Amino acid sequence: MSVVCRLFAGRAVSIVVVAAFVVGQGAARARAQATTAAQAPAQGVVPNCAELAAALTRVSANDVRLRDWANLARYREADRATTGTRVVFMGDSITDFWQQPRFGGFFSGQPYVDRGISGQTTPQMLLRFRADVIDLHPGAVVILGGTNDIVGATGPESNEEIEGYLASMSELAHANGIAVVLASLTPVSAYHVANANAIPQTTQRPMDRIRAVNTWLAAYAGAHGDVYLDYFSALVDATGFMGADFSADDLHPTTKGYAVMAPLAEAAIARALKK
Repeated sequence: MSVVCRLFAGRAVSIVVVAAFVVGQGAARARAQATTAAQAPAQGVVPNCAELAAALTRVSANDVRLRDWANLARYREADRATTGTRVVFMGDSITDFWQQPRFGGFFSGQPYVDRGISGQTTPQMLLRFRADVIDLHPGAVVILGGTNDIVGATGPESNEEIEGYLASMSELAHANGIAVVLASLTPVSAYHVANANAIPQTTQRPMDRIRAVNTWLAAYAGAHGDVYLDYFSALVDATGFMGADFSADDLHPTTKGYAVMAPLAEAAIARALKK
């Protein structure tokens, strides 16, 4: 055992128990692990370096997340340097990945800024809406969020709660003279499940919930002067799931997927700016 591991060994029980608790695996599981781990020293068994490193990594990651839950730091410097913004795209990984060169670029030549953050849910987006949208004084905002809420990325949420967060962002935008484009949640599929033990996206993000939120989005947009951006219908295939060519992991768009989405977004933005 290395010197570093020996230094950690005496505190291994506490580290493993804290890591299990912080990542939200539940008090019962934490107690069970504590009981098992507490017996380990008597048997001369301690966690190895890999286990200790994994536990510390989980603790560190969750500590950072708890200190900046909405990840306001992600775009803080970029926001300070941004001027002349016409449109802000607010969202999660589907928006975040769009700006990566491998997907063909993000609306080259247009005064649009991407403010997507991978893994985020609508309450996190709402918390950073002022910093990442309102304070940039855009003419319009394109809001795409909700798929991570459905999977419970920051805790269980009902459709009504998701809709409430989306409505709050729309209201904040209108209160600040910003036109609103509400984008549909994109479909998912189970064509590219990684392995037999992987949970299909269709299980994690049931299509009936996606369709229900989209139905609400369309109705809300129509009733409140927003523009509904229907990505869903353009990406879904004849079987009712995300087209196989439009995603390589059954969730995030491929270059082909973004190529379908881009002109739809442009058209929706144009409509919103005319209102």
